[in-house]
Amino acid sequence: MHIIEDIRAYRKNDPAARSAIEVLLLYNGLHAVFYYRIAHFLYRCHLRFLARWISQVTKFFTGIEIHPAAKIGRRLVIDHGTGIVIGATAEIGDDCLLYQGVTLGGTGKDVGKRHPTLGNNVMVGSGAKVLGPFRVGDNARIAANSVVLREVPPNATVVGVPGRIVRISGEKLDHIHTPDPVMLEIERLRERLEALELKVKAGEEK
Repeated sequence: MHIIEDIRAYRKNDPAARSAIEVLLLYNGLHAVFYYRIAHFLYRCHLRFLARWISQVTKFFTGIEIHPAAKIGRRLVIDHGTGIVIGATAEIGDDCLLYQGVTLGGTGKDVGKRHPTLGNNVMVGSGAKVLGPFRVGDNARIAANSVVLREVPPNATVVGVPGRIVRISGEKLDHIHTPDPVMLEIERLRERLEALELKVKAGEEK
């Protein structure tokens, strides 16, 4: 059963967890995931109003909002948990760890798949925001309060606003080889501006 696996995962990841009964009765992250699984089952059975009602009641009691359409793997640990938001098209792999204040959300610019996909064994630190329909690779680590807007490769460590990759497989990257999301976006805007200027110039020559 998922609940037994989940309790074991909490005891493994949280040194403050003294017993299985303590985790079962007192951990709001476990409660949120337990009721999410019920809501998700109902959602898949097209009982969507009831599914959303369960998710909203769960949010009231736990402070954790998980849309019933989200896809969550096994042994998810939500540590502390208050303020977590997981969007409708978010996907979470197995053995992931989320701390309080995490958002797996959208940017408002996308349709269809709007929220991120976390691979297996991903850790997202407290207050981090992962926004958009991209993948965070297996074993990635996202530091507290980071804002991640682009795909993260497996085994990478991301820090900052906007998020920058500072390590891959434990190897520290130097500044020359560290991708800078701001500069990448500026370069894309420059390329678009040049393309528009060429179109305008071509129109004037006709």
